[in-house]
Amino acid sequence: MRRPGMSRVGLKRNLEGYLFISPWLFGFFVLTGGPLLFSLYVSFTNYNITSRQDWIGFSNYYEMFFQDPVFWTSVYNTLFYVLIGVPFSAVAAITVSALLSQKVWGGSFFRMLFYMPTVLAGVAMYMLWMQILGPQTGLVNNVLSFFGIEGPAWLTDPAWTKPSLILMRLWGIGTSMLLYLSAIHSVPKQLYEAAEIDGAGRLRRFFKITLPMITPIIFFDVITTMIGAFQVFQEAYVMSQDGLGGPASSLLFYNLHLFNEGFVNYRMGYASAMAWFLFVIVMIITLINMKASKHWVHYEGGDN
Repeated sequence: MRRPGMSRVGLKRNLEGYLFISPWLFGFFVLTGGPLLFSLYVSFTNYNITSRQDWIGFSNYYEMFFQDPVFWTSVYNTLFYVLIGVPFSAVAAITVSALLSQKVWGGSFFRMLFYMPTVLAGVAMYMLWMQILGPQTGLVNNVLSFFGIEGPAWLTDPAWTKPSLILMRLWGIGTSMLLYLSAIHSVPKQLYEAAEIDGAGRLRRFFKITLPMITPIIFFDVITTMIGAFQVFQEAYVMSQDGLGGPASSLLFYNLHLFNEGFVNYRMGYASAMAWFLFVIVMIITLINMKASKHWVHYEGGDN
């Protein structure tokens, strides 16, 4: 519909623009928006894929909060993984990128070395880590025994299963490392020169110049990594071996529980309710982070 005052040429250009983005619009409304709304409707039914969908109101949500014996276990496991793993991996990526930003011999080789694990296939990497963290013949425990330390049963002891996955995350910080490395290289050199003239040492320059200047990248990385951590599934599914959450349900993350309810028990209505609850939680935490970013994210122009 042509707006008042819009010329024929302007209307033609608008139509051409919509024509060019029509494949994306079709994909969004048919392949994304449609299933999204359908899953919202299904969350209020007893849909099990093979039978009709009977409307049961908020029964799925009531069962999720008050009757599911392992729901809160999956919430706890996921929050533990997010609250410990995301900051830990962010600190590791920033530290590695700061070290690799130094002009030393072999810097390109080490950057490639840290990035290589990110291109490995997920299942193959998890199988490799199951060997590395083996209690008897695993590489980690063998190295610890060399120093007289008895390593734990990483993937069979409920107290160590989640720390094992967090440790494994450090192997895949290559993408974040490249983001931070690019941000560090874009910091104006004159800031470092002025600070050095004033007598600031390396650590002081890092905390007073480097960190504040790369806070937009830190914010972006933390948000995207946090959203990905809330959706942790593949590593738990593979490394728990039984696909049910490992010893004492210590690896029963939220998405693994959702998968089991939807595609093992065929309770698609209940799984949809779980998916929408996860969406709401991630949205709320993301909005809180965006609101809090005004107090610690510093953009080059001076405006948050």
